[in-house]
Amino acid sequence: MKISIAQVNSHVGNFEGNLQRMLSAVAVAKEQGADLVCFPELSVVGYPPRDFLEFDDFIHLAEETVEKLAAAADGIAIIVGSPSRNPVVEGKDLYNSAYFLAEGKVQFVQHKTLLPTYDIFDEYRYFEPAHEWNVFEFKGRRIALTICEDLWNVGNENPLYKICPMDEMMAQQPDLMINISASPFAYDHAEDRIHVMKTNVARYGLPLFYVNQIGAQTEVIFDGGSLVLSPQGEVYEELPYFEEVVRTYDLETVTAGGREVVQPKDKMTLMHDALVLGLQNYFGKLRFRKAMLGLSGGIDSAVVAVLAARALGKDNVRVILMPSQFSSDHSVNDARQLAQNLGVQYDIIPIQSVYESYEKLLEPHFWGTSFNIAEENIQARIRGMLLMAFSNKFGNIVLNTSNKSEMAVGYGTLYGDMCGGLSVIGDVYKTEVFDLARYMNKDGELIPENIITKPPSAELRPDQKDTDSLPEYDELDPILYQYIEKAQSPEDIVEMGYDSILVRRILRLVNINEFKRHQTAPVLRVSSKAFGMGRRMPIVGKYLS
Repeated sequence: MKISIAQVNSHVGNFEGNLQRMLSAVAVAKEQGADLVCFPELSVVGYPPRDFLEFDDFIHLAEETVEKLAAAADGIAIIVGSPSRNPVVEGKDLYNSAYFLAEGKVQFVQHKTLLPTYDIFDEYRYFEPAHEWNVFEFKGRRIALTICEDLWNVGNENPLYKICPMDEMMAQQPDLMINISASPFAYDHAEDRIHVMKTNVARYGLPLFYVNQIGAQTEVIFDGGSLVLSPQGEVYEELPYFEEVVRTYDLETVTAGGREVVQPKDKMTLMHDALVLGLQNYFGKLRFRKAMLGLSGGIDSAVVAVLAARALGKDNVRVILMPSQFSSDHSVNDARQLAQNLGVQYDIIPIQSVYESYEKLLEPHFWGTSFNIAEENIQARIRGMLLMAFSNKFGNIVLNTSNKSEMAVGYGTLYGDMCGGLSVIGDVYKTEVFDLARYMNKDGELIPENIITKPPSAELRPDQKDTDSLPEYDELDPILYQYIEKAQSPEDIVEMGYDSILVRRILRLVNINEFKRHQTAPVLRVSSKAFGMGRRMPIVGKYLS
């Protein structure tokens, strides 16, 4: 038997587009001689559909799409993910299901058992878990069909669930496992994924075909990296990251094993490619074309400009240089040089006269108080207003350039430098931004070296440096990582060797600035814990504040 993995990029709610994408993949699988082609979890509707699942019309359209796809199951069988209705009154009204289509109709349906409710996942909000588990037969082989999380409850010291669906199916003597998945990207997730799938193969002694989604749905990015594992525990093949691809495998050859093909896992390559895909899909799926951003001469906006040019094309990116009386000449020159290196349109709009008009207007109301953060933020908000004016006039979507370190501690101005329709590097710590910049320069100096080497500064007052307000980033970022990604307490972090006063100051800044993060654009997720839907913290909370 020959099995195809169709690693496709679905679009939430785009039923016709998803159908055509899958029909094209079916045609390719047929050309490759496949008997069975497998699509990812909920690929009919796109993952995650969220509250669209509460609309009966949405489910009806999904059912119609499954029927149309079933009609194409002629000379080839299809496994595909889609919601299905729960006929039992008690419990949730829907299942997250895997359909087996053959001979023009639905032949078998297996529901998902383990419904994740952590990080970005909230499946128990919508779905009823499976209560029975069966294998089905195709071409003389007995197939155990599972969905994503169903294979992740193995090898854990602290398992999330009390059941493993494959344990329930083993009594029916399956010959192979197929898992359809929507497993989101994080720069360190691929190794975990391989480890979990290898653990399943070791536990059950069966070959495994694991098909994962690619593409981005708003802030959540999926990297593909689908897997075929031999029963000996070898990764027979790991499919490419961030690419739509259809690959066909002979089951007997996979079962024999004898080879291992895995993808390289360089952190900066993965982060870079994920951010480019996230930008492309955000714009493409929303039918946006053109982006713009404020280019300051600093490293954050430089990295975002490069990502935008690579994702959207240089002709679709416009940058605005907005120097003030506090901006250094080299910042303006660096920004101009980068724009020229990228070949993007740039405009220079000095803001000193605008700032002075605000200063004059506010002078009688500020009662002679001295220059402070209010005047600094006025400059940032002038820049935000100018960007939004261009956006409204020409339709370019403003890209936010705040990094994760700044977002964490509130080092940014609401409605100023924190404005924008999409936060491109809001899940990238400042130290990682430097690494990304160096990665972007690996084939030549694209980002001027001075942007990378000069001390970071918001340039909102004379001789300002980020370190006037914050610790050095190589001190700040490890502490933020332990608190945000690893959920470590102040005491835990201090025991790692960090200064107690510094740790408590930083964690307090994180917690008291939650209100800012609630008002920012969606953040492209590239780590295991990004700001946004995967990190749900109260604004009004006493803990560590």
